[in-house]
Amino acid sequence: MAEATVGVVGGGIVGLAVARALTRRRPGIRVVVYEKEDRLAAHQTGHNSGVVHAGIYYAPGSAKARLCTRGRGLLEDYLAEHDLPYRRCGKLVVALDNEELGRFDELARRAGENGVPGLRRIDAAEIREIEPYAVGRAALHSPRTGITDYVAVAEALAAEVRAAGGAVHLATPVRAIRARASGVEVAVPGARHGLDGLIVCAGLQSDRVARLAGGAPDPHIVPFRGEYLTVATEKQERVRGMIYPVPDPRYPFLGVHFTRRVSGELEVGPNAVLALAREGYGWTTASLRDLGELAAYRGMWGLAKAHWRTGFEEMRGSLSLAAYMRAASRYVPTITRADVCRGGAGVRAQAVGADGTLVDDFVVEQEDAITLVRNAPSPAATSSLAIAEYVVDGLPGR
Repeated sequence: MAEATVGVVGGGIVGLAVARALTRRRPGIRVVVYEKEDRLAAHQTGHNSGVVHAGIYYAPGSAKARLCTRGRGLLEDYLAEHDLPYRRCGKLVVALDNEELGRFDELARRAGENGVPGLRRIDAAEIREIEPYAVGRAALHSPRTGITDYVAVAEALAAEVRAAGGAVHLATPVRAIRARASGVEVAVPGARHGLDGLIVCAGLQSDRVARLAGGAPDPHIVPFRGEYLTVATEKQERVRGMIYPVPDPRYPFLGVHFTRRVSGELEVGPNAVLALAREGYGWTTASLRDLGELAAYRGMWGLAKAHWRTGFEEMRGSLSLAAYMRAASRYVPTITRADVCRGGAGVRAQAVGADGTLVDDFVVEQEDAITLVRNAPSPAATSSLAIAEYVVDGLPGR
């Protein structure tokens, strides 16, 4: 019998985790990964803050809550097994005033139902014991929240795929997908590959690749750029771990926060501004194609109508470091505009529905031989090994 071959579109951490899971959970299958860039983890995986989330924020029972909890444990084991960078530096989610305390109580309830390990509610004095320069009325302390290097994780996953006999093709964009009676045909530059199955984990391009495969036009990916500031060396020890605000429940973004990197640097960010290109990491990068698609998408107009005020404030913070730091300095007053400079940026692939709603949960669709990961924002990196289990175990023929 001929060896079955399954393709994976996307060389980020989710695609590579799925490819590895195929080699381990479906013995006898040959795996082929298609990545359009000339390197792995080129976009969301390589531009995030490296946080290993504990599961505080997500609606109990949601895919995010379940897969983050499962994924964190799998990831921690993987990091130890492969001697990859990892530090449990802990996180404080801080409420500053009475208005935030109401949302804070709901957040504590969610975290409790999600079984976040070691989580406890602390008062202002205890905040200062953990983070001496931080201020706040109350906080949730998550000691198991950590940081890692997700590019290193992606490279380790790719090495396992290759060692199991799989192939990882870089600089190989998928141009066309056609379902056949015997499987799937994928067209790449200069070749056509017949596959027994295909799993699309294309991140910022997930809706476009889904349409190539005959998937629905919704949800549509709207790119949001998250910009980081780097704290000056002499002030980096003012934050020991991570300090987050109480998030606005209307949005899947967590708000500007202080994050320690595994390199030792301290960053502030990210914000969330509409990017002018799907892979636009600054204001000077724009794509007429991407902007045209956004303008033509009815869900974008619903999103803009509902949230234009927030969008304006985010844009103001992007253009003005003073405005950016006014928000962040409320949590650590001794780190101000004078103590930061512009750092890197990432672009989040945010799925938006036809009615303008921000899709909050992970979305995976399966039709015959094709599986589409349509929405996999944060905490997808933390959850990647669990997402891979979920996707692979749901394939036909198990």
